[in-house]
Amino acid sequence: MGTSNSPLPFILSLLTAGMLAVGTMTYYLVQSPKPTSELELLTESVKEQNLTVRIESNGKVEPVYSVNISPKEPGRLIRLLVEQGQVVKQGQRLAIMENAEIQAQGVEAQARLKEAIANLNREKINIPAEINQLETDIRQAQLNYAQTQARFQETQKSIPKEIDQAKANLESAKSRLALAAKRANRYQYLTEQGATALDQFDEQVNEYQRAQASVFEAQQRLEQIKNTAQPQLDQLGAAVAEASVKVQKQQLIFQQKKASAESEIQRLEAQIEAAQAQLKGIEIKFMNTIITAPFDGIITQRYATEGAFVTPTTSASATASATSTSILALARGLEIIAKIPEIDIQQIKPGQTVEIVADAYPDQVFSGQVILVAPEAIVDQNVTSFEVKIGLISGQEKLLSKMNVDVTFLGQPISNALVVPTVSIVTEEGQTGVMIPDAEGKPIFKPVTIGMTINNNTQILSGLKKDDQVFIDIPKKYRKKEEDS
Repeated sequence: MGTSNSPLPFILSLLTAGMLAVGTMTYYLVQSPKPTSELELLTESVKEQNLTVRIESNGKVEPVYSVNISPKEPGRLIRLLVEQGQVVKQGQRLAIMENAEIQAQGVEAQARLKEAIANLNREKINIPAEINQLETDIRQAQLNYAQTQARFQETQKSIPKEIDQAKANLESAKSRLALAAKRANRYQYLTEQGATALDQFDEQVNEYQRAQASVFEAQQRLEQIKNTAQPQLDQLGAAVAEASVKVQKQQLIFQQKKASAESEIQRLEAQIEAAQAQLKGIEIKFMNTIITAPFDGIITQRYATEGAFVTPTTSASATASATSTSILALARGLEIIAKIPEIDIQQIKPGQTVEIVADAYPDQVFSGQVILVAPEAIVDQNVTSFEVKIGLISGQEKLLSKMNVDVTFLGQPISNALVVPTVSIVTEEGQTGVMIPDAEGKPIFKPVTIGMTINNNTQILSGLKKDDQVFIDIPKKYRKKEEDS
């Protein structure tokens, strides 16, 4: 079959190519941007948007409570019972210091206390017995005094009677002597007259002589009674006085013993109290050699090894060594300490939410809450800042003490806030404002009141409204004028 010379296919191809060219041209015309004026390039519109205050800073993870564990007294560490990283409970034993000498002192102190108690118990038995004996001695002295005084009084009464009796006996003897003398004279006369026998006269003479002896004896007896009565009374009086003194002496001894007994008991009780105090002091010293955890926490550092001599000071050793100032470091809980510049501190309040990102976990955001804003600033290299304490809400199981973190403080969201680019804020003659275009596009100064600056935007509190235009850069043709002015 022959070849066809029809022009139809060629014409169709040309039409298709033309349509494609027209379509392509139309697309590019539609998609290509219109030429932009210089005013549009150098200005931005005032926008209305929701703002969330975000203040960023860095901080460090710190323990809520941290303490260096040291003994009360210098000594040698003989046992270390925990390891770094170990969780411990309050009161748990952590280490033991050398205490053999203190134990010996404790045994000696216990012996002294027992001796003091024994002395008190013995005196509590002996003193009442001595007081009872002294009371008996007083009663005996009083009885002796009473008997001696009775004898004295009886003697005082009996001596006059004895003298009277002796006088009566003397008078009676004298009467008998006078009678005997008369009889002897009469018998002598009768004998001389031969009226009676000589024997009768001799008998009367003997009777007279006996009467004389009786008178003499009566006189002697009277003199004896008179001579011995006063010395006897004096002797008995002295005995009465001596008995009275003895009673007073016994009473004084009794009173002194009673008074001294009370003070003696108090002295012995004081000895017991002193011995107890000494024993208690040694027990405290012994307990101080057993180092315990003051609170629940985790052992963060070990500064000493067994055998090291620990001399406590106000700071801890940096490493374990033969001589240390602390044994362990104990911490409880974690918190973040961040430093906030003075300019931002007014926006930080207790209870404020904080986002936390640790260098060790860059892909995780932990949450926290402001606990405390320091009441006093810190000046470091002429930079004034405030420490802010942040409590952890999450992340306690991952964050570790001394980790570095970035923190973002989230303020209260602001709805429908007017914002402009921060670069548009200018100052003219001490006033804060923006440059806005007039009807001819010329920049003029407009005072404004600004609020917070967040990222690259600044909040406008007054002076502008939505969709107003502000310059972010001055047109070239006005820059010279601005510089000259």
